[in-house]
Amino acid sequence: MTPATASPSLALPPRPSEVALEALIGELAPRLGERITTARGVRDQHGHDESWHHPGAPDAVCFPHTTEEVAAVVTACARHRVPVIPYGVGTSIEGQVIAEHGGLCVDLSAMNAILAVRPEDMDATVQPGVTRTQLNTHLRASGLFFSVDPGADASMGGMASTRASGTNTVRYGTIRENVLAMTVVMPDGRIVKTGSRARKSAAGYDLTHLMIGAEGTLGIITELTVRLHGLPEAVSAATVAFEDVAGAVDTVIASIQYGIPMARIELMDALAMRAVNRFSHLDYAEKPTLFLEFHGTHAGVKEQAESMAALCQEFGGSDFAWATKEEERSALWQARHDAAYAAKALRPGG
Repeated sequence: MTPATASPSLALPPRPSEVALEALIGELAPRLGERITTARGVRDQHGHDESWHHPGAPDAVCFPHTTEEVAAVVTACARHRVPVIPYGVGTSIEGQVIAEHGGLCVDLSAMNAILAVRPEDMDATVQPGVTRTQLNTHLRASGLFFSVDPGADASMGGMASTRASGTNTVRYGTIRENVLAMTVVMPDGRIVKTGSRARKSAAGYDLTHLMIGAEGTLGIITELTVRLHGLPEAVSAATVAFEDVAGAVDTVIASIQYGIPMARIELMDALAMRAVNRFSHLDYAEKPTLFLEFHGTHAGVKEQAESMAALCQEFGGSDFAWATKEEERSALWQARHDAAYAAKALRPGG
């Protein structure tokens, strides 16, 4: 819609005035001190993510430590009519953190405490700045892990806000299926708690899943209770190449129909494989390729792998490469996680 035809009700607000910004910073500075800044370098750092979109720096950046501080910040911004841009670690690729119309960036990275882990209930409560790697490192001795793996070491709040998925989705679900409850600061500064740790409940509106994927537009997530899963006894991974994409897709469809319990299954086409080979100095066949992983008991994983191998051969799969050691599996999936950067490297400056 062009500016000439845009509805007045849909018109974007102008950048906040210098008077409004000065008043806002003057109100928040006694509480936040040096944790609110207008330094150009900090603003520029928070004006872009990993996407191709043109950067746009906010007018100021703050670093709250508690839900109450976030509420105070949002309340003040509402009073002075200054836009609010929540910020995790900046790994998104959709441009959500770009401050096109200025405003105050609320950087939640300092809110990175793991508040509680309850192994008996298989859940944990964390602040939004906790990253998935941080949480899984903390969980290592418990025999549990957090399953959502979007590739980047994203923050939990950012993953919930963008409804992240990842390589484990086929078995464990997206972030949507793995968040039980939240604490959210609403646009007027009110603090709202959504959901509960109860696995069986139908009371009230499902506000938790309304907030998931809202891109920070409905509120700022300041606490999450997430579902955990048991570490599998055995893990096996593999890549398998196909002559065309259709054969790979038909294999995936058949595996789901036959009920093979895949933990991970990802498809990369020939061009993506070429990009990965160049970027990561690998020698995969430059053909449409499935990346596979199986979780379970040793016997179960062996059976799943054999069934999948037979299906792949039926639909033209070849060049199987198996990885059972942890370092081999990590290298295999790192290649998949690097695909976005590998694609960008095919066209420098593109």
